[in-house]
Amino acid sequence: MTHKIDGALSPALRQIDAAASTSVQSRSGAERGQPVGATAATDQMRLTGDATGLQALERELGAAPAGIDVAKVNAIRASLADGTYKVDAQAVADRMLSLENALTK
Repeated sequence: MTHKIDGALSPALRQIDAAASTSVQSRSGAERGQPVGATAATDQMRLTGDATGLQALERELGAAPAGIDVAKVNAIRASLADGTYKVDAQAVADRMLSLENALTK
């Protein structure tokens, strides 16, 4: 036996659907047609010791300039702005090679 599904409700199902859509009271006395109110969230989170330590470290790093030489940064900004900043290609290459050697050991 085969049935064609065409999306239309049969007359019997239309009657059931119409009866269900009318305003019906639930056992608690609340009207079923009204939206249900959300309950208060009760999720809780507890951090591990490592996470607490990372948060403390983040606060320390955010509060301090983290050893940045502000005068040097400003001097480099000024030399970049006026076009006098020179890049030492040999120094950059030497540092890249030393980093590569440190990573492969």
